[in-house]
This record gives sequence, structure tokens and C-alpha cells, in this order.
Amino acid sequence: MSLAQVHYTSAAPGNEGTPGDERTAGRFTAVGAGVSGALLAEIEPLLRHELPEGFPDHPSDDELRSLPQSFTYAVLSDGSRLVSRSAPVRETGGGAGPGVRFHAHAVHLPPGVPLPGDRLPVEAWRSPHWVAVTPGGAIPDPLTLPPGPAAVSEGLDDFAVSRGPWLAAVLADLRRASDAETSEGRPVVLVERQCADVARWLGLASATLPRESAERLTFTTYTRRPGSSAVRVVGVLPEDAEAARTAGLRVHVCAGQAPLGGGTDDVWATTAARIWRSRSPELFREARELPGEPFAAGPLAVTALCAGIPLGPDERAAAAGWAADRPYALDPKRTGQLVEALTSPGIDDRTGPEFDAAGRLFGALEGRCPAPVTAPLAAMLVTEAVRGGNGSLELPRRDAFVGPEGAAVTERLGPEILTELSDTTGSRSVARTVQLLRVARLLGVDGTESLPGVVDRLAPALLTEAKAEEEAAAEAPDEGGARADGPPDFAPALLELLDEQFEVRTALLGALDRIAPQDPGAVARFLERVALPFTGTQALPHLRMCAEVPAAMATLGGDRAAVWHRVLRAAGLSPFAEPLVLRTAVGLVWEDRAPTVAEARLLLDAATSDSHRVAGTWARLVDAALGAAAAEPSPTGTHSVASPTTSPDEAAALAHDLLRGFPGEIGGRERAGLLLLDLVRELRTGAPDPGWTETVRTLCAQAEPVEPALRERAHAALVERLLAPDRPGAELYAFVHGEDAELIAAYDRTARTETVRTRLRTQPAYAADCFTVWTAHPHAGKAWPPVAAALLDEVLRPAVRAMSAEDVAEVEATVGRTGSSGRADAFRDWNRSSALGRLGRRIAGRVRRG
Repeated sequence: MSLAQVHYTSAAPGNEGTPGDERTAGRFTAVGAGVSGALLAEIEPLLRHELPEGFPDHPSDDELRSLPQSFTYAVLSDGSRLVSRSAPVRETGGGAGPGVRFHAHAVHLPPGVPLPGDRLPVEAWRSPHWVAVTPGGAIPDPLTLPPGPAAVSEGLDDFAVSRGPWLAAVLADLRRASDAETSEGRPVVLVERQCADVARWLGLASATLPRESAERLTFTTYTRRPGSSAVRVVGVLPEDAEAARTAGLRVHVCAGQAPLGGGTDDVWATTAARIWRSRSPELFREARELPGEPFAAGPLAVTALCAGIPLGPDERAAAAGWAADRPYALDPKRTGQLVEALTSPGIDDRTGPEFDAAGRLFGALEGRCPAPVTAPLAAMLVTEAVRGGNGSLELPRRDAFVGPEGAAVTERLGPEILTELSDTTGSRSVARTVQLLRVARLLGVDGTESLPGVVDRLAPALLTEAKAEEEAAAEAPDEGGARADGPPDFAPALLELLDEQFEVRTALLGALDRIAPQDPGAVARFLERVALPFTGTQALPHLRMCAEVPAAMATLGGDRAAVWHRVLRAAGLSPFAEPLVLRTAVGLVWEDRAPTVAEARLLLDAATSDSHRVAGTWARLVDAALGAAAAEPSPTGTHSVASPTTSPDEAAALAHDLLRGFPGEIGGRERAGLLLLDLVRELRTGAPDPGWTETVRTLCAQAEPVEPALRERAHAALVERLLAPDRPGAELYAFVHGEDAELIAAYDRTARTETVRTRLRTQPAYAADCFTVWTAHPHAGKAWPPVAAALLDEVLRPAVRAMSAEDVAEVEATVGRTGSSGRADAFRDWNRSSALGRLGRRIAGRVRRG
């Protein structure tokens, strides 16, 4: 069909319209049939041509030829398209001499109508049928080109090589500009000194992009106003580049010094650029015949590698990944070429992702291809695993290393593996150790001699690295890393190792079982995250206990005694036969706290003292005894912080048994504290050895820093005995003259309790005894006399006043019998005195004089 042509020209000199507005200075001089007035209004801005700043008013022929032409391809609002060329021409009329105007020649394509010969628009760039004057009659369609290759393809290889530094970045942006989803997109700006070079860029794009993408790439090779352009790619001269940047456009200055970086992370574009620089554009057609998304880098990279074009690590990884997903897509020849390219010994920049992709490719090809084809991949992978330290590689199966190729790899890598596994000085990660052990098995390297040392170092490293990963994940939960309760990174490879190698599994589980008693809580947390296979006949009592404790705690809740029994049963061994199970069980159930006295009694009775001595659990029992506090309120009415179900007698009895059971193990402040507890028991229930007042003071000093509850109980027990009528006089003398202000204060508090006050009111003999004691030592230092005087006045006087006359007389008589007639007279004087009491004042005066 005949396509409508349109001609548009600038006004003659002197008829430009509004001065200074070149954009309005033009008119249509010819319009083909079928182009409506509405379309003309839309077409006109596309045809206007603004000349560069500073061009001469009367250019020479050479200067005229050097002025830019705009070649434009645009899509109109009704879906039709326009291909046009706007070119400067000489104006020969007018009185001012020859000037410059422009002439635009355009072809309109209705919706759905392809270009003649199904060509791409850019191929009409150098059509010989474009004209610079309005013709007098019909002329050939500029889009109908002569037979043969389009002129735009001539010299593209040379142009691509010359634009090497910009090639990948420009192709990446042209690909994005051709995206069907691009809407309201700002144009990509190509800065060249010649608009013909912009056309060559578009020629590169048309050869590189898929056909449908190239057809969407609207463009103009020259404009002064890129920010207002409606097309997707625009060309500008260097002097207009800054304006394009100011407008916020994506600008590529290809007319000056090469950029320092000039790269892109678009792997497809990088691969395409390498193909152009290798002058092999025919590979784009080959790549399109392979399955994959239009802009997937894999098919393009595979095609390039099979053609012998060297690529970078990202492109090689894309090729290997694509081939791994589609091992059926390549014929045997190209499969061999791809493997040869990927394993070339001249490559020295391989990356982790590339090796991972190569590992997947090997897994996909193994069994599909002959062993000689995949052997180089297997050799490369294990060499990287040993020398590169890549612990995430998917390793080949063992049968990949049979035959001469396997022997050569083993001979090369075997000594290196054994040397590193035997090294005891350096630090080696879990992933590295696991990888070396797996590769050793693949290659048939005998590491039997080094295995015990390897697993002895590997076992604690498992716990250390797992804990470090857990803490890191807990500190940064929103950074996309592993979850704190998820398996550590090395877990998959470790489980594969244990599944592959029975001897390693047996040795490693045994090593973990041996270290479990040292930190059973850490082992239990590790087993919650990594399900180690120890369900066989291997005993592993400690590991089985660690694996049992989460379920036991979930089922039995806070009943720690029941949890302990269940965990101990999981060991399958008696603590009499294997004392260390005691340590593991106690560490699992009471990991960060001491048992209660009742729980400690359970533990003590569950095994002999020898078992606890070997297990070291006697220290936990000591903590339980020392940390226990009285269930009843102290004489001051305060409570301690221990379990309210623990009585003072239970803690003291436990202390007595511990001192008897572990005489050689318990020493220092712990021994002093237990002796203090045992003395408390004797003070309350028996007859302690003489000198117990001084013993309490001595043991408190030796037990420093003594627990407040223990000190309070010891003082309370002591002063209760001192307030008893049958206390030895020597003990009372030692107490009064000991000048222990804290102990005297405890005595004062206990003497003021309701229990003592009631006894004073109801027992005349006890009141007489207290009067004797509180008046007997008026010169006993500075701490005791004021306390004794206060007790006489504030505790004893109210009690005596509440007595009957008979009881008061009995008090007086008892004081006389136990003391002297003078003391009886002193009691009468004290009882008749005023509220302050003359005796009290006399005692106070003596203290001041002393």
C-alpha cells in the first residue's frame, strides 16, 4: 500500500512569526491522504528543527553539511507511527543573502501497518529517498529501501569497538527504555558530536534487542530540548548535555573522555557489550533461539562462551546457572564447549556465585554426559573447595573421581588436605573442616590418623560458631540474616558429612558427648538447632540427656526435680556407674541458678559423695545451702529472698551433711559459711562447743562476703541463746565485751520482740535475770552500756509495771538470791525511780566518765 508522506518547512527569512521563537516558525507544505488535522497538530512538534547555538548566519557548504539532522521515529496517540528526517537547507531568497532554514520529510504508518520489507525504522536512516524540498509530484517512499543490507549496519562493529567504555551502560539503558512496562519514562540521552553516531547507537540496539523491544524504542537523533521530548531515546550535542542533566535525565556522554567506571550490574548488557567488542553480532540471533526470557543473560553468555569469547565471572555464572536449569537445551558439542570455557586454566577471577553455579551445572550434567565431559568441572570444584576455601560448594559424588582424572586430582590435592587437617595451630572454621573431610572422602584420601584430632577440635568449634551466629542474629533481627533459633549456616554441610561418613559421625558424636558435661546448656541449645543423628547403638549418654531436656521442660513445666529424673533416665546410665551424668543433668536443669535446699537434698541422696565428688556437683549443693534463707520471719520481722518452703533447719542440716561428706573439697568462705549454718543448728537444737559467741564472729569474718540472710540467721540464733536464762556466763561476757556493734544491735532487736516482752511480763525469774544482765556490765566498752540502759528503761520497766505486786516482789527476791543484797537494793531503787530512772542515769554517767 502507498504510505502518506508529509513535508514541513521553516518560514522564509523575515516570516518566522514571533521573534525568538523558532519552534513556531514553520508550515506544512504537503500532506498525504489520510493524515487528519488532529494528527498534524501532534506531528508538527516532532518535525520542528532547532539549529545549534552559534551557527553562522551564512554558512559555507561544508558548514551547512556539518549541521545536525534529526532522524525521528515516534508513536502517535492513535497508535499510528511517524518516521521523519529534518535537515537544514540553504535559503536562497531574500535580500540579506543566502541563509539557513530546515525541511522535514516524514512518512506516516497507520496502526498495524509494518514498514516496507518488515524493516526496523532505524534502517531507513540513510535512505536515498529522503528529500530536502517539497516535491512537485509523487516521489518514492523513503522507507522502501533498495535490496541488500541496510546501510545502518555498515561499520557497526567498528563503532561498537570505538565506544567500548560506554557500550554496556548504554545497552543496559536502551534495554530498559524498550521495556513495554515503561510509562511516563524520561528519555535516555546520548551525547555525540555527530547525530549520525546516535543513529549508529540505535543500529546497535536494533541488532542487539529482540525484535519486539527494538520496535518499541522510539527515538530522535537530535534535539535541543530533551526534557520535553516524547520519545524514549534522544541525541544531543555536547553543548546541551548539561541541560539534560539538569532536567534529571539519564545522560551518556559518549563524545569525550572515557568514564572511569563505565560499567553496569546488568549482566545481559555486559555480555552483549563483550559480543560487540568481539565483532560477533550474529551471536545475538543464535542466543534468541535458546529458551529463556528475552533479556536473560544465560542464553547470551552460553552462546558467547561456546564461540570462544572470554567473559567475566558474573556472565560465566549466568551461563552455568542457565545450563544447569536446562541441561537438555544444548547439544553435546556445545555442552563440551561450555564446560571447556568454564574450566579454562587461564581464568583467575572466579567468584563464589560462579562456583556455586558450576556446582549446580555439574549436578545437572552428571549422568547425562560422559565422564570425560564432566571431569573438568569436578576437578575445578574440588580444587576450589580445597584451595579457595569455598564452603558452600555443591560437591560432586565420589564416583566422579575414578579413573586417571581422579588419580591426578587426588595426587595434587591429597597432601594439601592432610596437611591442613593435621594443623593444630591455626584457626579453622567449621565449614572449612567439614569441606576438607568431605573432599578427602571424595578423593579417597586416607585421613584415619588425623581424624581423632580433627573431631576433637571440630566439636567445640560447632558450639562456638553456633552461639556466635545466634547472638549476631539476635542483635540484628531485621537485617535479613539467619534467625536466632534457626540452624547455623554450616548445618546442611555438616549433616551431609555425617550422613556420608560413618567413622566421622561416630568420632564427632563421641567428642561432643565428652565435652557436653562442661557446658550441657550450650550442647542442648545446639541440638535444638541441629538435629544430629545419634539414634543408633552408640551410648552417648550426655547427648541423649541434652536432647531430652527441651521436651521434658515443655511437659513437666517448673517441676525441676521431675525434669531432672526424666533427663537422668534418658542417659541410660546410673550416676553410680558414670558420675559425670550427674554434672550434665544438674547443668541442664539448674544451668544458671542454684537448686533449692529440697532439690539439693534430692541430688545428695541420689548418689554417693564419691559420685558427686567426681562430677563436681557438690559445689552446686554448697550453693544451695548457702543461698537458702529462713522461711519464718526473723526477729525483726523481715524475710529473706530464698524459697518460702525452705526451713532454717533444712538448710542447716544440709550444711552439716555437706561438711561431713566433702571435708577435703569445701574450703575458704564456703566452708566458713556452712560451719556457720551448722553452728546455727546447734545453737537452736543442741549444745554447741564452748566459745560459740566468738566462733560466730570469726566464721562471719571468714565467710565474707557473707550472704545477708545467713548473717541474720546466725546473729538471731546467737542472741536467742544469749537471751535464754540458761546461757553460759562466759558466752555472755564474751558477747558484752566483744564490742561487736552489729551483733549488739541484733541483741537489741530481739530483746524488743513481742516474744521477749511477753516472757518478761509473765516470768518474774526471767525478768530478774534480764535486770541482772542489763545492769552487770556498766563499763563494757561503748556499744553495750547505752543499749543495756535503753532496754532497762524501754523494755523491762513497762514489763515490771504491768506485773502484780507479788510478781514484782518475786523479781526483787530472785535478784537478791542470784546476785547480792546490794543488787536487790538497786532493783528497788530502779523500780521506784522516775520514768528516766536514777539507775539508768547513773549508768549513763559512768559510761560518759569512762
